[in-house]
Amino acid sequence: MIKLIAIREFKSLFLSPLAWAILTVTQIILCYQFLSQLESYMKVQSKLSTLENSPGITDLVVSPLLSGAAIILLLIVPLLTMRLISEEQKNQTITLLFSAPISMSQIILGKYFGVLGFLIILLIMIALMPLSLLFGTAIDLGQLAAALMGLFLVLASFAAAGVYMSTLTRHPAIAAVSNFGLLFFLWIINFAGMSTGSSANAQNTISLSYFSLLNHFEPLLRGVFSTTDIIYYLLFIALFLVLSVRRLEHLRLPH
Repeated sequence: MIKLIAIREFKSLFLSPLAWAILTVTQIILCYQFLSQLESYMKVQSKLSTLENSPGITDLVVSPLLSGAAIILLLIVPLLTMRLISEEQKNQTITLLFSAPISMSQIILGKYFGVLGFLIILLIMIALMPLSLLFGTAIDLGQLAAALMGLFLVLASFAAAGVYMSTLTRHPAIAAVSNFGLLFFLWIINFAGMSTGSSANAQNTISLSYFSLLNHFEPLLRGVFSTTDIIYYLLFIALFLVLSVRRLEHLRLPH
């Protein structure tokens, strides 16, 4: 049943103009960024070759590209997830789901995997840009793999939070704005203590940084695998999916 719901959501995304617009706009922006960074790298390549332990094309082109992709998709993923449950509530079709012989967890996981499938296709399209560099130069494939895995975990986290926000309201626009606000806060939370510049807040900054999505993404961009970062994202995803299931169970109860 999870598979059927996921396929239905996946197909409905590709039948909507919004999904195609997102694919187009994302690729245009990232292609422009990729080519601009590649041009800048070509201008300084001769100077970098004379330096010892100088950064390579992976550090100066690939990592910034994937970092920029995460920021762009922070804006876009809420638009993909905003209708998942909220539109069912708005159109009162959620009662049909409740009356079907399926569990709340199957509904949530099915809708989540449907969106995740779309994001995987988007991730593959993004990955083709740095992979195209292999036709002309060598890149650090290990660092690229770590960065792509990090971007996947970030997108999966965005989607999980979006599913939960979609269960809280009947209005897709409110779900999108709420999800964006939550993700943006969790993206920059580690800067809260840094901005004061006070040593008294150093410990608070360290504590806050653990909850930052960005703080756990940056090591993967550098090619550094850490079980702490992987576990953080998996727990983040599990938390919001469990909250989504609980919320649906609450909505299912007679009021």
